[in-house]
Amino acid sequence: MAQFAIEIADEDVARVLGAVAANYNRPEKVANPDYDPNAENPVDELIDNPETLPQFANRIVRQFLAEHVTSYEVRSAKEAAAAAADTAVNIFDPQA
Repeated sequence: MAQFAIEIADEDVARVLGAVAANYNRPEKVANPDYDPNAENPVDELIDNPETLPQFANRIVRQFLAEHVTSYEVRSAKEAAAAAADTAVNIFDPQA
């Protein structure tokens, strides 16, 4: 399988990850799957997001690439279908 890699200068990593997190609304806290308000000793309703900033950015970049492939291929298929469609129609005026 091919790999696609990028390099980010060490001094810019936090900025890049922070920007992706902010632009894609990564929550700092998420719902705790173990939360039960009726439990005898309930745990916190929210927990720290277990998806790290690098994991989040990686997922968003993969999603971005997949969406662009889909967009391109759907647009190309529509253009090919339109070009191949026989849209000629003969309509006559019976009064003429």
